[in-house]
Amino acid sequence: MNKTIVGAAVVLLFAIFGWQFWRRFTRRAAIRSVRQFRARIDRFKLTGKSYITDALLGDPLVAEAVRANATETGNSNAVVWKRVRTYIDEIVPVFNLLVYYRFGIAASRALLNLFYKTDVRHVRRDAFDTLPSASIVIYLMNHRSNADYVFASYALAGQVAISYAVGEWARVFPLEYIFKSFGSYFIRRRYREPLYHTVLERYVQLITRNGVTQGIFPEGGLSRDGKLRPAKIGLLDYALGVAREPGFAERMYIVPVAVNYDRVLEDRSLLRELRASEGGSRSGRVTQLWEVLNYTGWNVWRLIARRWRQYGSAAVVIGEPVPLAPWFRSLEQQQRGLFTLSREERLHEVQLLTDDAMHRIGEIIPVTPVPLVCAAIQTMDADFVTRAALIERMDEMRASLVHHGRCVLHAEEDAGETLDRAYELLRLRRVVSREGAGYVVLPRGRELISYYANSISHLLGEFSGAVRARDALPIMAVVDY
Repeated sequence: MNKTIVGAAVVLLFAIFGWQFWRRFTRRAAIRSVRQFRARIDRFKLTGKSYITDALLGDPLVAEAVRANATETGNSNAVVWKRVRTYIDEIVPVFNLLVYYRFGIAASRALLNLFYKTDVRHVRRDAFDTLPSASIVIYLMNHRSNADYVFASYALAGQVAISYAVGEWARVFPLEYIFKSFGSYFIRRRYREPLYHTVLERYVQLITRNGVTQGIFPEGGLSRDGKLRPAKIGLLDYALGVAREPGFAERMYIVPVAVNYDRVLEDRSLLRELRASEGGSRSGRVTQLWEVLNYTGWNVWRLIARRWRQYGSAAVVIGEPVPLAPWFRSLEQQQRGLFTLSREERLHEVQLLTDDAMHRIGEIIPVTPVPLVCAAIQTMDADFVTRAALIERMDEMRASLVHHGRCVLHAEEDAGETLDRAYELLRLRRVVSREGAGYVVLPRGRELISYYANSISHLLGEFSGAVRARDALPIMAVVDY
């Protein structure tokens, strides 16, 4: 018996000291990682989940929403509070410095460099150096691919760790654990229950009030046709709510961020969803699973057989921080203080602000080779285009883009080299084929040409009309930026 007790005590001591050693090791490793990247860490991101949970459970507005829900549904307060706890557990992340900077950034770098040649640019990098230390920064981004989460985090790793709002698609193992470790919070899109939205709003305002840097996709989902989608205002409106309290309006900034790709990994799936929205057939879950497995297996085989090729360029442009204090002041000067307005009027003003942010995003979208070539092809009303005519059109477009200060990748190289770069990618996708002195658009290729051309059509000035006139995709509601 004595030996058993001594053995158990030894095991317990080893467990205690081992746990303490592990905590010290991971803490030091995390601190080294932060120093290596020289990134700003929002202190509140390190707050324990239990503290945040208690703060939300003690929030008077959440309590009021619980009483209203209990009255409306006939459920007891205990039942409704239990549902609130479920929402909180679902939403609130547990940020892990070591996971973010040692695993997350390393993994994102490896994956991005496997698939793409990455290009990260700032409109004015020094503008971030002058931001006050207490500033509240919200990055607003266009949404081309689910890779945007990885790409933007990678691009901003040297500046800040961003908390994203992530949809239900990622609530599967191990993605849910990974995203929550990165500080991202989950939201239920198209879920209208007022109680849930009160909890979500108060959480967003809690982290905003405490200076957590957030990343929001105002379009609310991936672009199905390549164009910028109309902006939605929900999360931004929640975040702006902290400006009701003194001193917060002066601290708030938004930063437009624009991404574009030579190949969007989900492009054909997005086009199928677009057709389905117009009455076409939808792919079943089994079909989608088979496509994912087939795609994964094919690419693993290409890696093993050393036949792997990158998917061209992935580019991100980070715009200048836009202070929100002048916007709040202008509303006050018009006797239209944001929080003195009715709900409908307030949402209208927030919509105008978000539309302006989408305009800024649209202005800095990078022009990569494939969208440029696709736009040039689409301006010509034919399925066969000579190489000489295509190069001439690309030169004209690129000159216009550069003249208007757009971000054009490989702008200094010969247009023929850019065409060859894009053609290899389009040929592998069976979009176009080389025939004699020109290129033929293949039957399944026209939709993809429109999809990629649409991503830059708003930047093309005198060529925009021709690109849009030959768009092969269904016309959707879209804001013209």
